[in-house]
Amino acid sequence: MNDLERFRACMAYQPVDHTPFWSWGGWPETIERWKREGYDPKQHEPADITDKRLVFGGWFQPNPPFAHKVLEEDADHVVYINHEGIVMREMKRHAYSSMPQFLKFPVENRQEFRAFWKEHMQPDLTKRIGPDWKEQLRKWRAQPVPFIIISDRWGGFFGPQRNLVGVEKLCMLFHDDPAFVEEMMDANADFIIAMMSQILDVIAIDAFGFWEDMAYNHAPLVSPAMARKYMLPRYRRVTDFLRKRGVPHIGLDSDGQIHPLIPIWMEAGLNFLYPFETQAGMDVLEVRRRYGKKLRIWGGVDKRMLAEGPAAIDRELARLKPLIDEGGYIPHTDHTCPPDISFANYCHHLKRLAEVCRRRHE
Repeated sequence: MNDLERFRACMAYQPVDHTPFWSWGGWPETIERWKREGYDPKQHEPADITDKRLVFGGWFQPNPPFAHKVLEEDADHVVYINHEGIVMREMKRHAYSSMPQFLKFPVENRQEFRAFWKEHMQPDLTKRIGPDWKEQLRKWRAQPVPFIIISDRWGGFFGPQRNLVGVEKLCMLFHDDPAFVEEMMDANADFIIAMMSQILDVIAIDAFGFWEDMAYNHAPLVSPAMARKYMLPRYRRVTDFLRKRGVPHIGLDSDGQIHPLIPIWMEAGLNFLYPFETQAGMDVLEVRRRYGKKLRIWGGVDKRMLAEGPAAIDRELARLKPLIDEGGYIPHTDHTCPPDISFANYCHHLKRLAEVCRRRHE
């Protein structure tokens, strides 16, 4: 099988020559550690051992992006405006292994939202992909690999609104001004449909993913009742459109403890989720037991085991083997590898994952 045939068969619970598996790589600081330990990007490309895929996640970002502007700086920290218009305070050292402070968001009210959306969220693929975007799409699609579009950070009905106004204000708006929340959600649904309509006029794709990141380690940031009332109709509008246009797999990316939201997402027409953050209590074996084969699963390999060493890695992959063999599951780490993971352990993980996934399915 080639990578595309294998992906489609796995997602359909059909026989495969081996279960596809992916790598999420490491943080920039992790890559720097790996280089000190012998990693050479020219010689140690993870795709040489893992299954290949094309994932496009940047097309939905604000465009034009905000200009990077430093507002304050001292020996340890820098305050700047990022490409999304968010004012952030960040550590100069280890910026990727610590959470920044989000000091100010680009939207305070309806007028600012409408101005932001008009200026930065137009579905112009000439600017978002390139002047030859149709030819480029056809060229990518011609490759025998899965073609996956993720509306990273700006395609969903909580995460993007969080980027606009901030978590606290968004949560308050559900109570204080739900009409404003609905206006933002409807604008995002319109945007996704406008983007995908143009793309699907040119090519077919294998999967589309929303982006939310709407849960911490114990619970979602919005109640299931509110998600059902406000988010479900917008998901359904987009998923109905995508299904009518032939997209077979529609899913969602959210970290954290998401169990209370999974039934709503499935009701909305989503059939895969990822990355299933184990330290937030998301066990992919339990997910399959609860929700059955209607829900495909990506991820769920506990990245903490990669830091512990080969024995822990072997135990983790042995634990997941029944799900790997069952199908409808593509294993990869439950997020990008942090810098406590050595290059040797990372290599062992990929080697063992290849061995565990190699079992032929009759």
